Amino acid sequence: MIRELDGAEALARVGELAEVLRDCVEGGASVGFMLPLADGRPEAFWCKVAAGVAAGERHLFVAEDEAGRICGTLSLVTDMPDNQPHRADVSKMLVHRRARRQGVAERLLRAVEGKAGELGKTTLVLDTVTGSDASRVYERTGWQRAGDIPNYALMPEGAPCSTTYYFRHL
Repeated sequence: MIRELDGAEALARVGELAEVLRDCVEGGASVGFMLPLADGRPEAFWCKVAAGVAAGERHLFVAEDEAGRICGTLSLVTDMPDNQPHRADVSKMLVHRRARRQGVAERLLRAVEGKAGELGKTTLVLDTVTGSDASRVYERTGWQRAGDIPNYALMPEGAPCSTTYYFRHL
């Protein structure tokens, strides 16, 4: 099931959110964190996200498995500069390895796109590792590739990687 969390629920579920982030980084995902993950680093990140949700700066969607545990996340960041009220960023598509290849990423993406439309956003932007599984999801679901930036970030173990920017007009 896909649903949106409010700030209080996001804060209450920081442990589950941190588990998903930890699994993704340990599985090799370049999502802003390096190995080894410092104790408390994933939890601190999610506490900051929960504060952003509570402040109305972002919307956090989660996928829950049959047991009700969080197995995926995706955020819609709506705190944009004054000259970009029509735009939002899509951020931190994370799917736990136990839930991959089950359509979780696509369902999260559709939920975020729906929320963006409700909020009157007409342009969405995101980036992901060039050639990643996530890039294939974005392309399959109609996102437009804007271009690649070589050596943009590092993989969790330290190797450089390119990123690809995508956009979608709603």
